[in-house]
Amino acid sequence: MSLEEARAQYASALKAGRKAYKENIHRGRYPYLQDLDEILEGCTIAGQMGLGLIEIPTEMIAGTKTKGRTSAFASNFMPLLSENSEFGTKWMQLCAAHLSDEGIREPVRCYEYLGRFYVQEGNKRVSVLKSYGAPSIPGYVTRLIPEYSDDYEIQRYYEFMDYYQKTKLYQVRFSRPGSFPKLQAALGYEADHVWTTEEQRNFCSGFYNFSRALEKLKDENLSVTRADVLLVWLLVYPFDSLKYMPQAELLSTLQTIWQDVKALDKGGPIEVNTDDEETEDSRSFMEKLKATVFPTRLKIAFVHELRPENSNWTKAHEEGRRKMEACMGDKVETMVYMGVGKGDIAEYAMEDAANRGAQVIFTTTAPLIAQCRKFAAQHPNVKVLNCSVAMAYTGVRTFYSRIYEGKFISGAIAGAMSRNDHIGYLASYPIFGVPAGINAFALGAQLTNPRARIDLKWSCVPGKPLDELKAKGLDVVSTLDIPVPGWEEGDWGTFRVLPDGSTELLASPYWDWGTFYIKLVKSILDGSWDSLNSSKDSEHAVNYWWGIASGVIGIEYSDAIPPGVKALALILQDCITNDSIRPFHRPVKSQDGTVRNDGSKYFTHEEILNMDWLCDNVDGYIPPFEELNEKGQNIARVQGIYRDDIIPEKEGVIL
Repeated sequence: MSLEEARAQYASALKAGRKAYKENIHRGRYPYLQDLDEILEGCTIAGQMGLGLIEIPTEMIAGTKTKGRTSAFASNFMPLLSENSEFGTKWMQLCAAHLSDEGIREPVRCYEYLGRFYVQEGNKRVSVLKSYGAPSIPGYVTRLIPEYSDDYEIQRYYEFMDYYQKTKLYQVRFSRPGSFPKLQAALGYEADHVWTTEEQRNFCSGFYNFSRALEKLKDENLSVTRADVLLVWLLVYPFDSLKYMPQAELLSTLQTIWQDVKALDKGGPIEVNTDDEETEDSRSFMEKLKATVFPTRLKIAFVHELRPENSNWTKAHEEGRRKMEACMGDKVETMVYMGVGKGDIAEYAMEDAANRGAQVIFTTTAPLIAQCRKFAAQHPNVKVLNCSVAMAYTGVRTFYSRIYEGKFISGAIAGAMSRNDHIGYLASYPIFGVPAGINAFALGAQLTNPRARIDLKWSCVPGKPLDELKAKGLDVVSTLDIPVPGWEEGDWGTFRVLPDGSTELLASPYWDWGTFYIKLVKSILDGSWDSLNSSKDSEHAVNYWWGIASGVIGIEYSDAIPPGVKALALILQDCITNDSIRPFHRPVKSQDGTVRNDGSKYFTHEEILNMDWLCDNVDGYIPPFEELNEKGQNIARVQGIYRDDIIPEKEGVIL
């Protein structure tokens, strides 16, 4: 009976093999198994390592070691020769053994190269077991280690070899460097945790269920791996739920994060929106539809990580909320959640807001992005925004401002007001946009004083950096910007140090969050919000990054500025507003001597946002992660310019 079943199985496998052969020929691809000896021609092998007997994932068996038997198999390892051939007879005998009590017991022998397996002994065994859909095959494996190089695939493989020592799993392959530490953290492990046999089994069981559901959403145009998708999924759902979640529910959860998967595949594209204006035609069109399509009143929740009495940042956003309420009147109803932290309480606050009918939720600090991401996936009808930048999540829009434009003007004032050539600068954190602010300030100072040099310190490192700048005898220092116009407490903005040691504010950029909230809410009410996502399947995350022209960035000028200097500053402000001056459209050289701009180039918004270098007239450096204080490290993990190089914490935000 088993021989008859084996003959039927061969007929089915032969059909699958010939189909694969024809499809490959039609698409201009090699129709047979890959030949490792041919792949290795011209490659340098640094060494080899015996891995012993392991369970080889069948999907990762790519071909044979030598060319001898390649033409007997299609690229999917299914047979191509007729059942009456000697090959067919032996294949069916193996198949009959597989169906009997005896089974196929002898392990195959393979070579592994760059994560793929090539069979030296046991090609027909692999073919039989693949035809039955066996998830893995036992085999003795020899790893061939390529010579290290700058090649992206080689670097990924070396990273894989490192974490293979911890997991002993081949199923987990990432397309992006640095992903494995994120998986360790998402699973609740430390970065150097070595998996136990039980942990390997639990993971493989959950990952198998995940892969089954993922197969139903398979998109051949995507280059991301299953492990890449799992990482995105784990931002929202716990791994343990894979043990009991039905396939239909799992498929539904995958659909909630699928746009983020597509964005990841395209390199995490972010649509940087720098213009809040609409054309007259679009406004006219929107007005015609407004009464019948778009809401006339919005319920809006504001979720603050900290309380305003403990955070000037929160205080500024609360000022903005009140300004928006005063302007919008009965078109808006707001609810406020104060001091929620960045854990379970924040999640509860957002759920409570949704239960109370919130249609829009603003979260005002970057560490809340994880809670936003989870909430947005589960509440696609609520518009969620987070005050941060460079977050490639399609379900959460982020907002910040081009504060560097104001820094450029502050720098010009500082250069004109300083009695010497050295100006102090206290930066906040090494996060996206901050180096651009430092550089814009340095270029502004250079505009009015070609000899100006910027003495850079950071508020996020241990010590008293502001006192250190004052102790150097510098007469002009720029520090953290005033939260709102009219602010008079402490040393803020760009100030002059007077002979008696007291300080006098000269100028400071400020965020006018009220103007931002008003414009954003109006965009929802008139429908222009949806114009940034022209289709439901948009694969872009949206980041609002508005500047002086929008009114979201303003500048406070004090009476201590001489009339001529203030006139120059106002001219610069007008020119930035009408786009006739851009701070970085000039010759720019970085500290290492690299010419970043010969004066003819316009930096893109992405280039400005992602600056990780300093101008050559800046004395100082960007502090590495290890030098930051605890608060600085927490912020850098989420928004740091080097965040992808930081090993995640298992209790932290996994981006």
